[in-house]
Amino acid sequence: MLINALSYGTIIPLLYPYSARFGIDPTGLSLLFASFSFFQFLATPIIGRLSDRYGRKPLLVFSLLGTSISLALFASAQGVVMLFLARILDGITGGNNSVAQAVIADTHKPKERAQAFGLLGAAFGVGFLIGPAMGGLLSRYGLATPFWFASGLALVGTVLAFWLLPETRVKSIKTLQIKSVKVLDFPRLWHALWTPVTGILLLITLITSIGQNSFILGFQSVTVDVLQFSPTQVGLIFTAFGLVNVLMQGFGIRYLLKIATSQQLLFFSLAAGIAMVGLLGFVTTAPLFLIVLGLYMWIPPAAPFLSSLLSLATEEKDQGGMFGLSQAYTSIGQIVGPLFAGFVARWYVPGAFWLAAFVWLIGVVLVARLPKINKATIL
Repeated sequence: MLINALSYGTIIPLLYPYSARFGIDPTGLSLLFASFSFFQFLATPIIGRLSDRYGRKPLLVFSLLGTSISLALFASAQGVVMLFLARILDGITGGNNSVAQAVIADTHKPKERAQAFGLLGAAFGVGFLIGPAMGGLLSRYGLATPFWFASGLALVGTVLAFWLLPETRVKSIKTLQIKSVKVLDFPRLWHALWTPVTGILLLITLITSIGQNSFILGFQSVTVDVLQFSPTQVGLIFTAFGLVNVLMQGFGIRYLLKIATSQQLLFFSLAAGIAMVGLLGFVTTAPLFLIVLGLYMWIPPAAPFLSSLLSLATEEKDQGGMFGLSQAYTSIGQIVGPLFAGFVARWYVPGAFWLAAFVWLIGVVLVARLPKINKATIL
């Protein structure tokens, strides 16, 4: 997953500048994000359920290989249609994160999972620490160069997963029950929302994703169109994000969990995010933007706390399926967030930050309504 994050981190600061060569504006960028996320939304629950049925390893290899091919198509694109086709392919095979989360659930006791999910997040953080800087440097040799490099990294990840990763889904009598569960069960997305505990957690996952992706589109638009940052400067900002992310998820979460529960930390993460991202909507100068952004970086991310709570509230035999559902709602947020933020940005570019803050406010209310979740909370 470190290599996967490296490949993603290498391209993300350059996605807008590269796409702009083909006439993509902020609204077009939101559609490009949404095309990936829509097909990821369709595919991820299937990938998660298949990993419950046939094992984690083959589905992870499939996802990584799809990422490698899609990035190669993106790098060789000659027009807007190819850009969209490449992102759609990446979405179809974009289930690697949910499968990796299921591996964590397979191999760790319930009380250890929040910290383990934090370490998984730290691996992504390392990728975002190194990847954007590499992307910024490689862009000097052409904007397509980082995409070719990222494709090669994803291919390396595919090979490593194939040769080194052991299968963690242990076959047992319980797993035989999975054979009777539908792989294609999209109505479950709707019905899952009405489950007393996991339903609220899935809704919070959706809301968190909408806000986060509104923030990402706002960040891309403000830094490029308003503040006129270069690809190298944007890459350095992402590198700073990655460094803080590594420190927070690799070490900080371990200590935060000693003084607060995952639920309390989830509440704090969203509430503090509202304050910082809301402020970014008022900032139009580079120094102030960087100061507020620097404060925002140090807020612990919501994802590992959400993953831990979902895992605790889910039966062992259904971990892959539940994380598939979670990733599906994350993908819906990746569709809705950029589309709404792109619309708002046409009126006022930094307004995308206000949209993120408003959505997270709803999330804070939902977290406050959650019952206490522990190992006994399985519904």
